[in-house]
Amino acid sequence: MRPDARAWFSGRTYTARSAADLDVAALLRAKRRGGHRVSVVLPARDEEATVGRLAGDLVERWVRRVPLVDELLVVDSDSTDRTAEVARAAGADVVATADVLPAHGTRPGKGEALWKSLAATTGDLLVFLDADLLGDVTHYVPGLLAPLLTDPQVGYVKGCYTRPLELSGHTSPAGGGRVTELTARPLLDALWPELAGFVQPLGGEYAGRRSALEQVPFLSGYGVEVGLLVDLLGLLGLPGLAQVDLGVRRHTSQDQEALGRMAGQVVSAVLSRVPGVRADAGGLLTQFRSDGGGGFVPVSTSVAVDERPPMVGVAEYRADRAGAV
Repeated sequence: MRPDARAWFSGRTYTARSAADLDVAALLRAKRRGGHRVSVVLPARDEEATVGRLAGDLVERWVRRVPLVDELLVVDSDSTDRTAEVARAAGADVVATADVLPAHGTRPGKGEALWKSLAATTGDLLVFLDADLLGDVTHYVPGLLAPLLTDPQVGYVKGCYTRPLELSGHTSPAGGGRVTELTARPLLDALWPELAGFVQPLGGEYAGRRSALEQVPFLSGYGVEVGLLVDLLGLLGLPGLAQVDLGVRRHTSQDQEALGRMAGQVVSAVLSRVPGVRADAGGLLTQFRSDGGGGFVPVSTSVAVDERPPMVGVAEYRADRAGAV
């Protein structure tokens, strides 16, 4: 690891593996002293099995019992199940991506939900959590907020954790995050070695200041996390970034073919940030399935980069923010 990355890892990695690692009362005082408003965002597509429990736990813990969170928003990305209904019943606000900035149309993917969440929320501090998280993760919210509330230099905070691998009913204590280890980490270490200290560069749990998030584009699909990390490095510099060890993260693991498509999107996202690389690089991923008779059938999927511009450049957003001040 380069000296600057090692120094960053030592000085900008915090610990919040449980609520016991946090002085929540001090965080609440810091929030009030700074006049902050906190928005928690759960992007979700067909997550009725998990989003209700997660949203309900967060509302009970950080809205009703301790007023650390001012709004909890589920951004529904074209779900075909009861995601929206379940989330509302749990106490969350819910919006559909198609209903936010309708004049700009709508696109599929997680990045779209995150980008539009900037226009649908009011907080100056935003926390993003994946909606398929399992187990008790309520400490994630104050854990991710802590560096933002206590250090004005920090503008973006990534969560990191141990990721068990759960496949076919079998669980290994580690081994999750395969796309990170086999794709994202080697690329980042080669192209942006100052980011080598990030344990989970693709992790879906992070927090940031609106003033920073609104200044960067949001990539589509699974490229959004690595795009944000690289772009916010350029905007804030390495000292403006931090990470928090949140303990263990459990979610539903995907099969190898799905991970391949995810990796393809990550590669396309990274290539889109490399000067001099062709704009159409990484546009198509071809995988092979068995034809059942000893042969192979090629299956091609688009992994091309699509991105939304910095929200601060959207006229409707600027007008709405100006009216809110």
